[in-house]
Amino acid sequence: MTPKLHPSLLAAVLLCGTSFAVENWPQFRGADAQGISANANLPDKWSATENVEWKTPIPGRGWSSPIIWGERVFLTTVINSGDTEAPKKGLYLGGNRPEIPATEHVWKVICLDLTTGKPVWEKTVHQGRPQTPIHLKNSYASETPATDGERVIACFGGVGIFCFDFEGKELWKHPLAPRPTRAGWGTAASPVLHGDRLYYQCDNDAQSELLALDKRTGKEVWRTPRDEKSNWSPPFVWQHEQRTEIVTAGSGAVRSYDLDGKLLWSLRGMSSITIAMPYAADGLLYVSSGYVGDKVMKSLYAIKPGASGDITPPEGQRSTEFIAWWDPGIAPYNPTTLVHQGKLYVLYDRGLLSCFDAKTGQPFYLKERLPRGPGFTTSPWAVGDKIFCLDEDGQTHVLRAGEKFELLHTNPSLDGEMCMGTPALVGERLLIRTDRHLYSIRNPSRQP
Repeated sequence: MTPKLHPSLLAAVLLCGTSFAVENWPQFRGADAQGISANANLPDKWSATENVEWKTPIPGRGWSSPIIWGERVFLTTVINSGDTEAPKKGLYLGGNRPEIPATEHVWKVICLDLTTGKPVWEKTVHQGRPQTPIHLKNSYASETPATDGERVIACFGGVGIFCFDFEGKELWKHPLAPRPTRAGWGTAASPVLHGDRLYYQCDNDAQSELLALDKRTGKEVWRTPRDEKSNWSPPFVWQHEQRTEIVTAGSGAVRSYDLDGKLLWSLRGMSSITIAMPYAADGLLYVSSGYVGDKVMKSLYAIKPGASGDITPPEGQRSTEFIAWWDPGIAPYNPTTLVHQGKLYVLYDRGLLSCFDAKTGQPFYLKERLPRGPGFTTSPWAVGDKIFCLDEDGQTHVLRAGEKFELLHTNPSLDGEMCMGTPALVGERLLIRTDRHLYSIRNPSRQP
């Protein structure tokens, strides 16, 4: 008997044939975690009104990215019944908020229609007073959901992991114990799906671990303790010719595990806070860690497949058998780097952009200044021959991809709304989340 496809999955198949990466955006930075689309019909110019197909108010606060499959958009938010202090933009000291809010909060998963932005369903997964504090610029809904086209899985650190079908029926839930994080900053690491499992990297100041759940039931498959304190990087499932492995970035070490949770290799030399997601491009794995408060170690590694054991490079050595190259001083803090057309782009939080040869690490240009804004938290993305950098004010700086720094134009802010979530690219649409809305950006010639 031939199995029936869910209507949303069938629509995706009809739209894009075998290439789900184009018409679906199933996790943070897309199916391959690279943040790239080849769709020439994606817009490169917009404003708060120009090329806006729709915008939908999103209640509460959440910095999770939207994800898309077929005609469904999924995102998370947490609504405070009391007053939420407005975050200050940019990098600064004084954002710690060690006191836990005393007001009731509501944790929600939201589903929207991709073509109209209208709500399809929303589900409350938890209600009550938070059990942990968060940084002023963080939210209680900073983890991006993940989907496989049949189920959507949302994670809220310190609360739980929740699985729904595409019609909003809860399939299972897995509780997550609240644990302390560095300076009470809260959680943000997104889960990832691979095969029949969900992987979640939970690094904190009490009990860090890598968790594998059965995506169909939510039952624990294995749990591997990690010798780490707080980090905010999602894991990455690296599939290459030799094997499939789960790569985790951490301040103590980058570690890779097999699909049973056993350690394959590790390397030391990261900054004291790690946020960016590892990813692979053109046969190499890229891992970065560049906390702005560290004076020396801000490492970016390009790693070859097949490693085992401790592959930390000897002091002063910039390449080894399994490290194509590394540089101890070029990694960004919040944004994940971008490899596109053989070039590695590094966007720094204070609005500087560098470009390197992705295979060798040789620089093409270093720390060129973008038009001044309050700061950059979102990861850059690429479409065709253009690179896009979204600042916290909602301005998007569009550059020509290549060896020379060339700013083409800057799209104005979205009514001054704050942007910290990385956008999603699906088909001919760009979805940008702000602190108040979800925008669908689309060229007018492509709109109905």
